[in-house]
Amino acid sequence: MSNSIKLAVHGAAGRMGRRVIALASEDSSFQVVAAIESEKCPLLGQDAGTVAGFAPIGVSLSDQWPSDADVVIDFSLPMAVDACIAQCAKREMPLVLATTGLSPEQKQLLSDAALSMPIVCAPSMSLAVNLTMKLDQQVTETLKDVAGGLDIEILERHHRYKADAPSGTALRFGELIAEKLEGEIRHVHGRIGDTGARTRDEIGYHAIRVGDNPGEHTIVFGMLGERIELQVAASNRDCYATGALAAARWLQGRPCGLYTMFDVLGLS
Repeated sequence: MSNSIKLAVHGAAGRMGRRVIALASEDSSFQVVAAIESEKCPLLGQDAGTVAGFAPIGVSLSDQWPSDADVVIDFSLPMAVDACIAQCAKREMPLVLATTGLSPEQKQLLSDAALSMPIVCAPSMSLAVNLTMKLDQQVTETLKDVAGGLDIEILERHHRYKADAPSGTALRFGELIAEKLEGEIRHVHGRIGDTGARTRDEIGYHAIRVGDNPGEHTIVFGMLGERIELQVAASNRDCYATGALAAARWLQGRPCGLYTMFDVLGLS
């Protein structure tokens, strides 16, 4: 354990926090030293490993922040992000921020905090999702001037409990694609009624909420006479936890700054 990365998990009782703790507990390169939750969490005091459905790890769910963590992984809620960033900045602890639905003010807060500590922030920690994002940029750059025009639509499916729509991942797909298109791009969320013909300057988004779907994104590149569809789908949530742990490893020894999963994967 002496060379293990000391890991603190913020949002430890949530679905993703539990999976991070379970997978980290099985990984000899990590030592879970803190499992942080809201002071109102009814599970405070219980062993984090047990809560995660794993063997006890000797670390209880607590609302207290550690002083000796090498990195923090945050899978919480937007309302809890400000306090998380402040606590990490106070202790200069590297942060992997995986919470989605951040406001412009929170994104600015994150940029300011990155002046004093290294941060990886991405709307999806999935390695496959981030690789697909890079592929989408390449397709867009290659086909943006195709004869007859290029139509781009983004479809995303998530579980019935997801509170935000479109997903942060879908919006990030759109942002990255828009960077490769020329001119002002409109982001259109769903369509209803007499919308008229589709214009050349828009990216469409469609959110589907069904069952326990952990996440699925399809990007459609439509042309006259042919189309390309790039799809990435999760079969369970472990891909997000695995990606967050990979980001936590990558952050060790990095200089201050705001990084993305493209940096972690060497795709920047």
